[in-house]
Amino acid sequence: MKKFNYFLAALLGLSITYASAQTKKGSVLIKNATVLTVTEGTLENSDVLVQDGIIKQVGQNLSAPSGVETVDATGKYLMPGIIDAHSHVALDVVNEATAPIVAEVRMRDVVNPFEVGIYRALAGGVTISHAMHGSANVVGGQNVTLKHRWGSEDPADIIMQDAPRTIKFALGENPTRVHGRGRGIQPRTRMGVEAILRNGFNEALQYKKAWEDYNQASSQKGNTQVAPEYDERLQTLVDILDGKIIIHCHSYRADEIYMLINVARDFGIDKLVFQHTNEGFKVAPEIAEYTMGASVFADWWAYKFEVYYSTAFNAAILTENGAITSINSDSAELIRHLYHEAAKTQRYGGMTDEQALSMITINPARQLGIADKVGSIEVGKQADLVLFEGHPLSVYAVPQQTYVDGVKYFDIETDEDDQRLRVSPTEMVEPIYMIEEDHQCMQGTELYFSDISKTLFNINY
Repeated sequence: MKKFNYFLAALLGLSITYASAQTKKGSVLIKNATVLTVTEGTLENSDVLVQDGIIKQVGQNLSAPSGVETVDATGKYLMPGIIDAHSHVALDVVNEATAPIVAEVRMRDVVNPFEVGIYRALAGGVTISHAMHGSANVVGGQNVTLKHRWGSEDPADIIMQDAPRTIKFALGENPTRVHGRGRGIQPRTRMGVEAILRNGFNEALQYKKAWEDYNQASSQKGNTQVAPEYDERLQTLVDILDGKIIIHCHSYRADEIYMLINVARDFGIDKLVFQHTNEGFKVAPEIAEYTMGASVFADWWAYKFEVYYSTAFNAAILTENGAITSINSDSAELIRHLYHEAAKTQRYGGMTDEQALSMITINPARQLGIADKVGSIEVGKQADLVLFEGHPLSVYAVPQQTYVDGVKYFDIETDEDDQRLRVSPTEMVEPIYMIEEDHQCMQGTELYFSDISKTLFNINY
């Protein structure tokens, strides 16, 4: 029996090794670029050597090992791959809008590697996106961090397997509309949102205690105690309480942001990132002290009433107060030019080049728990890189080549024209919607506001 178990273990090890070996790793020497490291300054006329997907050397007059391609980047700018901390690329129908808490559902199970938005994102220099559940639920599903390995046919191959787990929360009108107004259940008010959170975490603590009691009793001789029923939803909440999952919370108003900070502190949760965070500037010191920061729009607001009050100086104010701040897209269109969105912080707030670039590289990496792997050009990090014609913060900037793990997935000079035609000859680039109901974060919830819903749920409003 032991031999059989050893055989199974060896077979499992081989399968894991084989699976990891399927992810392509590239080698390349990029020479004579202006290297924007983000964390270690700007290096003029410098080289970056990548071997087997890892940055091996950064310096001048480097030589390519035998068989490694050399790219002459004279006059061009090299920066880390752009990271979008809030995206729905490679997902469709992102809301499991059937209960206020749906922590058991996982985005990693429904990733579509053929989604053309991945290629469009690469064309904008984005190498990693955070594919999120929608904002219909107080506690939504678990998100997934993606590496944009365009052309992969296996969904597992575009998932960043070494990224920490994350989950979507949402405050405000979205969950109150879907559940309170749409289905006639809690939460219908902002107070109800907080009650859902506190009740959910308290139930998770009881669930955790039941399992601890069972495990302790099961080690005693003659024990006949029956194990508690396993509940994936409650176990996920327990994992949040135990610090195994990072919360990313849809939020707009300062009062609600501060409410969630207090809830998190009461339950000992410190892995918390706010998304959108339009009124974050009002509580910037609190965000800086108690959370992992805020991921914001550069200048989107007023597309519905609760987000009416904001400012384009939001990112700068958060940064100056010490909050880790990133700029996100939440849009298959905006993701293609996040470098322009980052540049807006220089117009509105006077951010330096390093501060502005940090908001689309190392800062979102920190918020996703992957800053030790990506987000800057440093020896030992994964070689996610973008080569620009023109400075990335210039309005004239154009991405030329995009690398993920040292493999070139986008090249403006050699890629076939209009590669999106391979996916759909009729598909158009997604327009920008400024109405929340049409936004991806509320995708799939239309039923709850239709005449049909009144009959299904016996609702009058």
